[in-house]
Amino acid sequence: MSVTSNRWHVGLVGYGEVGRILAEDLRKQHINVSTYDTKLGGDQAGPLREHAAAIEVGLTSSHAELAASADLVISAVTASQAVPVANACAPAMKKQAWFLDFNSASPGAKRRAAEIIDGVGARYVEGAVMTSVPPYRIKVPLLLGGKGARELAPLLVELGFDAKVASDELGVASAVKMCRSIMIKGLEAMVIESFTTARAYGVEDAVLASLAETYPGIDWEKQGAYFFQRVIEHGRRRSEEVREVAETVREIGLTPWSATGTAERQAWVADLSDQGLFGSKDSKEFARSPDWRIEADRILSKLKPDT
Repeated sequence: MSVTSNRWHVGLVGYGEVGRILAEDLRKQHINVSTYDTKLGGDQAGPLREHAAAIEVGLTSSHAELAASADLVISAVTASQAVPVANACAPAMKKQAWFLDFNSASPGAKRRAAEIIDGVGARYVEGAVMTSVPPYRIKVPLLLGGKGARELAPLLVELGFDAKVASDELGVASAVKMCRSIMIKGLEAMVIESFTTARAYGVEDAVLASLAETYPGIDWEKQGAYFFQRVIEHGRRRSEEVREVAETVREIGLTPWSATGTAERQAWVADLSDQGLFGSKDSKEFARSPDWRIEADRILSKLKPDT
């Protein structure tokens, strides 16, 4: 295994939005990249295969095949799959290879995944992605944790990541991410609930005016549209993340009422999205409306008001 990271073979588990962005930015540096995604074997495989072919990313047929050749495995899947992916990759990983867990999982889940990876002689490092990936791409702020974090950090920076060490203790970086998500993902859910209800009563202009007076630093029209867009497009992944947030809260003995409600609202919007309420997911217009009222009206069209 090369000590120079720009000569590594990077394996990406998960070829969704985050995986594709990382692949694009790594390939621009001529890094050898391969990927595995369970969707590669299903009816959604076409666009993923086309994208991989266009930027010369290798496709593998299993977690094991991916892990066997990688110097760095980056797990970027849904939160519920963080530990299963570690289990699937571990038996095939090379000794001393790195496993970077990009997933929004609870500190407890990260510790369980670390035991699996470290137990086979590879090296686990948790990564906490601190904001939305698309605007920053590979430069998204990334907090690292675990006993190998200080060694891996400069190697990731060499690859183009904005990686900083949060702690040598596993779980600290994830705790920062999870506590932040209580607020960020909760605000998304509250905006959708508040704005849609205000729209139903015809009081949305008054509500937004009041919010602007209380929080003048926020453009509530623009922020509202952005929140609707993100939840419509990524509500499923967000709901799974917030279920991990709820588990993080439970781990300290606190009942996660707010996080649980947020997860339910995010999943509810994801269900509507899967039903096609917001249009075709293959269209360029999907989840891109600059006016949140359009999406709120679609939601209202599905509801049966109490009588």
